[in-house]
Amino acid sequence: MIKETVFKSFDNKDALEAQLAERIANQLQEAVDARGKASLIVSGGSTPLKLFELLSKKAIDWSDVYITLADERWVSAEHSDSNERLVRNNLLKNRAASAKFRGLKNMYSTPQEGCDMAIEQLGSFPKPFDVVVLGMGNDGHTCSWFPCAEAAELEHAFTTSDLCAAVQPGNAPHARITLSKSAILASRQIYLHIVGEQKLDVYRQALANEDSREMPIRAVLDQRKTPVDVYWSA
Repeated sequence: MIKETVFKSFDNKDALEAQLAERIANQLQEAVDARGKASLIVSGGSTPLKLFELLSKKAIDWSDVYITLADERWVSAEHSDSNERLVRNNLLKNRAASAKFRGLKNMYSTPQEGCDMAIEQLGSFPKPFDVVVLGMGNDGHTCSWFPCAEAAELEHAFTTSDLCAAVQPGNAPHARITLSKSAILASRQIYLHIVGEQKLDVYRQALANEDSREMPIRAVLDQRKTPVDVYWSA
């Protein structure tokens, strides 16, 4: 039985990012030492930028670390909204420049058409994933599991055994490709990285009941298969 979700509170973002970067780097190196390679799943947005910067400087065997995204907007890698662009600019540099990165976006015109290729591209990744770093929106979404998405799309992302799913959020721009619930939970460690009082309120709401259609982050918080550590600072 997996222990309950661990909640870690920090006085400031600097302290949070320093400890989380150290934890992730240690776990990745331990995976490389034990199994020859490691896998890291990261999320986009502004919250992890300093974390990426710190991680990129860690002295680990980055050439044996495979990195991809928890989700991606179906835009080119040069687009300002691209998570791949964000990761390339902020994580895949310094010592981490030698990591093996695979994006989720490909040449197909829609994520529905591109899902199979994205899954194939991740075929060489070490599984279960060693470390998954998630964010959370004010609506309780994580990855691209949006409560405003069509019910059938969200249900598919929650129930498919495939690695990826396509989602068109109702209230957010761009069609998306996202790792599925089964893919995220097939990992050794999940971190939920959140900052600010508003996100703390959302997190507390998420703990109030188990309706993951209303707040998809509950699909991660209300399970005991995979350890989840929540890192929060004001």
